[in-house]
Amino acid sequence: MTTLASLCELIVDCEHKTAPTSSTGYPLIRTPDIGVGRLLTEDALRVDEATYRLWTKRAVPEEGDLILAREAPVGNVGIIKRGIRPVLGQRTVLIRPKTDVLDPGYLNFLLSAPLLRNWMIGVSIGATVPHLNMSDIRSMELPPLPPVEVQRKIAAILSAYDDLIENNNRRIKLLEEMAKRIYREWFVDFRYPGHEAVPLVESELGPLPKGWVAAPLFEVAEVTFGYPFKSELFNGDYGLPVIRIRDIPNGESGTLTLEEPSGVYRVSDGDILIGMDGNFHMGRWSAGDAWLNQRVTRLRVISKAVCRYALFLALEKPIGDWNQAIVGTTVAHLGKSHLELVNIPVPPLSLGMQLSVLLDPMFDVEITLRKSNRNLRKARDILLPRLISGEIDVTDLDIALAETAA
Repeated sequence: MTTLASLCELIVDCEHKTAPTSSTGYPLIRTPDIGVGRLLTEDALRVDEATYRLWTKRAVPEEGDLILAREAPVGNVGIIKRGIRPVLGQRTVLIRPKTDVLDPGYLNFLLSAPLLRNWMIGVSIGATVPHLNMSDIRSMELPPLPPVEVQRKIAAILSAYDDLIENNNRRIKLLEEMAKRIYREWFVDFRYPGHEAVPLVESELGPLPKGWVAAPLFEVAEVTFGYPFKSELFNGDYGLPVIRIRDIPNGESGTLTLEEPSGVYRVSDGDILIGMDGNFHMGRWSAGDAWLNQRVTRLRVISKAVCRYALFLALEKPIGDWNQAIVGTTVAHLGKSHLELVNIPVPPLSLGMQLSVLLDPMFDVEITLRKSNRNLRKARDILLPRLISGEIDVTDLDIALAETAA
């Protein structure tokens, strides 16, 4: 039996206390910062130099090490890439394989593949939160391993998909930042083409340029509330996806139904969605045709003076304010009456159309990039178990390998 511990230089648990955070410094990798096969460092909390030294006394995380989540969710794992100097948050584990027999990139994908991922979920314990014990991690039995050169080829193939996904994510983030800057220039600073000659006048939204209006949301957008689908008919194999609140941040749904209500409830790429219970998630749909479930609201622009991106960005503040302000006894709840209070700044038609020329292409490219990422993930997830199991043999493939496994 080949255990994980027998092929690793170290398997080190985290500090069992909360690290003090700082506005800048080293990324603190908590369980939410560990995805399936990658670390999500961009939005991680930070710690200062003194905390870094205290929290790395057991072991200093290095390039090529893996960080595994013991909880929430169990078994997520990511590899430390070049230039990243992280600190372990609570309920995480540092794993350093012996690189002469176990390639770090290969181990990253091996732990993310169904066989070991399902095993970790299965052995996790805890009455409230599933929890993976250190003894189980160390004694985890690994399947037969190919030679390390073959491991590196497999990791290189799968990493190529992840690299493309990360590149698309960077492009999406840049587009989002550009769109927000343009929106702020036009709708907050009022520095749009020809603004010098236009005075500000009072409106329901405060000062607006003369000729602009504060239009009720229902005048500039078609607002559709979801259909009460029968949950007992939900399945994972047949029909169209049903978009529930929790699906909005993910941008896709694995819940299907054969129910067919009116086409009024059909969602298409580019539709703006708002979750009306709990956390009022907002999103732009990009996963193809789907159904709009109850407690999810769909918005489509109907005014030629308002483009999709401008509508989405205009809604962020009121929805965000309600997220902070509405505290229900059980579940925070948005209703039609809340949306009827929303006013949208609308420029004259000629200006609105100029803005559409700037923002509509960004909106469309973002949707395309998200769809591309979804296809890349599907292709990678199909290849992953076949490569790991040896069903697809890469021994004789001529694949360029990086100098390091990270």
